[in-house]
Amino acid sequence: MMLKLRNRAVQQVLGHSPKCLADILRDDVNLAVWQRQLPAHVEDFATLVLGLQQPLGDERVVEVAEHEAPSLPGLLKGAIDVQGYDSFVADVEWLVAAYACLLGARRVGLRVRVLESAMCPRFHVDHVPLRLLSTYAGAGSEWLAEGAVDRSDLPRAMTSVDNIKRLCTGDVAILKGEQFEGNEGHGIIHRSPQTPAGERRLLLSLDWLA
Repeated sequence: MMLKLRNRAVQQVLGHSPKCLADILRDDVNLAVWQRQLPAHVEDFATLVLGLQQPLGDERVVEVAEHEAPSLPGLLKGAIDVQGYDSFVADVEWLVAAYACLLGARRVGLRVRVLESAMCPRFHVDHVPLRLLSTYAGAGSEWLAEGAVDRSDLPRAMTSVDNIKRLCTGDVAILKGEQFEGNEGHGIIHRSPQTPAGERRLLLSLDWLA
């Protein structure tokens, strides 16, 4: 049975509706992307945050109740006075709720940070089950279609890779990692974007903890 899973075709799904994110639960999908346009007030907030030139960040574990919407008091509190803050927090709360509902999660690890350099500049796979990423401002993460490189020698293969794909600002992506049951050997290959010195990003990531 496991041999059959390893030999299956693997694909990535992109769509303009949040419903496409549910495709990440399919055996043959290791990346699902909701290609969305950020609301103008959220986009403006993110741009203003980058303009503060401050190393802002927030990291927490969110306990998700079955019949209650998640609440994120004090999220990214260094930006609380920036116009559009409440709309940004509401957007993140919605994504946490949607992510938790999709997975039946009760605990979600949340990180939102202003990044001044590439966090993971080399192509790699994550050793987690499912991770949500969304870039609110700046360049989006880069990824490779299945078969673009030889997984058996990933570091060496990275020197000649082409046809690199990139998430757009505002996109919501769920990446399937090596620890998702049945996905061993098929974690989506990705990296932080290669950006010029001085460019910054506002990145949200969510992890399924329980």
